[in-house]
Amino acid sequence: MVELQGIPVSPGVAIGPALVLDSDGFRIPRTIVAAEEAADEYVRLRDAVDAVSKRLEAHRLETSAVAGEDTGDIFAAQLQMLHDPRLHVELGRRIRHEQHSAGYAVNQVLHHYAAALRRLDNPLLADRAEDVLDIEKQLLLELGAMTRRPLSDLTEPVVVLSHNLTPSETANLDRRYVRGFCTETGGPGGHTAIVAKGLELPAIVGIGAFLDIVNEGDRVIVDGDRGRVIINPDEQMLESYQQRIQLRKSLSARLAELRDLPAETADGVRILLSANIEFPHETAVCLQRGADGIGLYRTEFLYLSSEEEPSEEDHYEAYSQVVREMGGRPVVIRTLDLGADKMGHRPLAEQEHNPFLGLRSIRLSLRNLDLFRPQLRAVLRAAVHGDVRVMFPLITTMAELRQARMLLNVVADDLNNEGIPFRSDIPVGMMVEVPAAVVMLEHFVREVDFLSIGTNDLAQYTLAVDRSNEYVADLYQSSDPAVLRLIRQCVEVADKFEIPLAVCGEMSSNPGRALLLLGLGVRNLSVPPLALPQVKKAIRSVSIDQCREIACRVMKLEAARDVDMYLLDRLGDIVPELILK
Repeated sequence: MVELQGIPVSPGVAIGPALVLDSDGFRIPRTIVAAEEAADEYVRLRDAVDAVSKRLEAHRLETSAVAGEDTGDIFAAQLQMLHDPRLHVELGRRIRHEQHSAGYAVNQVLHHYAAALRRLDNPLLADRAEDVLDIEKQLLLELGAMTRRPLSDLTEPVVVLSHNLTPSETANLDRRYVRGFCTETGGPGGHTAIVAKGLELPAIVGIGAFLDIVNEGDRVIVDGDRGRVIINPDEQMLESYQQRIQLRKSLSARLAELRDLPAETADGVRILLSANIEFPHETAVCLQRGADGIGLYRTEFLYLSSEEEPSEEDHYEAYSQVVREMGGRPVVIRTLDLGADKMGHRPLAEQEHNPFLGLRSIRLSLRNLDLFRPQLRAVLRAAVHGDVRVMFPLITTMAELRQARMLLNVVADDLNNEGIPFRSDIPVGMMVEVPAAVVMLEHFVREVDFLSIGTNDLAQYTLAVDRSNEYVADLYQSSDPAVLRLIRQCVEVADKFEIPLAVCGEMSSNPGRALLLLGLGVRNLSVPPLALPQVKKAIRSVSIDQCREIACRVMKLEAARDVDMYLLDRLGDIVPELILK
């Protein structure tokens, strides 16, 4: 049994066989050959070894001629590994006696070699693991054993273990078979994490290198509540987690009874509790769980989940479906919130050294009006079907807000001239995601109809932490006192100018942090659909005075860790059933 720790990004527990994907997105399926075919498999292996050997020797000669023999010796060392007699004895045993395919034998044996080297105290020998894995990949290519990610062709339940998953890959996971996933890289506020929550898949990211110690088919437990990954658990551990799964089901059943009750505190203060969604099909879950509306419709997955750039009609159909299904409840549509580096359909910028501070979100839209106009046209057209509001992300300057609003008016004029049904009187809001917007908020509120605090980016830009970078993920905390002070400042300005303000970042999905937000004066929360029942339960279990006491105490603390520990203690006192043991 091996236990690893990562960053929990989507709650829940998943148990299943491992589907292992390496850093290049390949997997080697476990394949058994017939006894009479084993000899032919070994011949295929020998042919692959010969081909790779010739290639390595050519690399050695070419590199030695250009960079000297010392550098060329890198390939000489790989040649030595490739022809190691012990390696061939083990490969032969796997193929002839265990009847593994040549590809699966290579994958298993060389991965074990690499793992053994990495466990050595000698850093020079540990570095040789990369050489072993390079040899493995070359042999597998020669054998034709590498296949691309099979995530759309699954036929049995699995737990996906990968170096990384992009947001689009995560969005395309087949929920019938993928029970959860873990990645070596990533952070808690990245888009992959957000999609995982939208899909309600238990997920852990930022574990660090671990794929070389996992074999295809190993039993794996993903504890998305605590960030634990357990490989090949013993029976006691397995039974413990199976009991936790049953407890979660029991809690979910009790919380489902709150569906038709309002998100109202014990002393009668009504809280607007809406949902964040990525995909149109999520509206059914939102309604099942009693959402007051859609507080954040993330539209970028129209771009990420298709190989073609979405047309105006693609936008319109997606938005209209959500608006109709929400039956008059408010739907806040956020315009494109991607960086130029994520727009694979066409090159929108030269390679940026720091895309998080570059051409993204509203900046990208305003620099590419042929991208922005179809989206705005679709929003105005969809608004005829219900209560639609539009929101601009990452607004930093007054000029950006005014340009976006002006383009919205231009698009409305175009639709009017074309005789296309639309609504132009929809509320217009902005995301508050950068400290500059907080500082200038008294000016912004004069030109918007509502505000929404995006705590994911606000924490990132306040704390100077890339929220998808596992190396600094521990510094990314939306409960950091600096972030909390900015939120309080936003609430004060919104109250002063009587402008509606919501919090739609992931912070609000944590029941303890949600109570803190109520204590700071927030009365509108938008959370992932999965979090709706628990947040509603927390709201209905507390008075506003209690929330204010929580906020007063928290604002005296100096570190995010202290804040989270205090909130967990208070949540345990107020709603103990929400604390899963």
